[in-house]
Amino acid sequence: MDGPTPPANVTIREARQSDLSSVVRIERDSFGQPWPYTAFERFLDDPGFLVAARDGGVVGYVVGDVTPNFGRDIGHIKDLAVAPPARRHGIGRALLVRSLVTLAVDGAQLVKLEVREGNDAAQALYRDIGFETARRVSQYYRDGEDALVMVLDVHAWRENDGS
Repeated sequence: MDGPTPPANVTIREARQSDLSSVVRIERDSFGQPWPYTAFERFLDDPGFLVAARDGGVVGYVVGDVTPNFGRDIGHIKDLAVAPPARRHGIGRALLVRSLVTLAVDGAQLVKLEVREGNDAAQALYRDIGFETARRVSQYYRDGEDALVMVLDVHAWRENDGS
């Protein structure tokens, strides 16, 4: 695995208020059902809201959090996107890996995410990192497409591949 190191000219850091307009623009360029500005605003102080910055501008982001679950806290990657011109350079992978480390430090033992059944590129990235498909949720998205729920045991991942 490539590890959490982003490309040389990219910095991954916690999101700031000043990043939100760029994050929303990337969200709109990436998804047919984008989150509104206020959704991102709610996660601003969460350590799981990270951005990838290059040359002073945001080129990607990830939103994740941890929910207590009877002693086995669950992390949830809620949103991840990279600006179209910056894709296929390892930025999404670096964001995801850094997010997994952050969620693990925050207490997550298991991390889950949902991905469109038709999003082969995202599924390939998640599988490459170590996520496994747990189940399918019929008509998860407003347009009727199914979602795959994928999970990763963060403790095992950190011992084997992670940081």
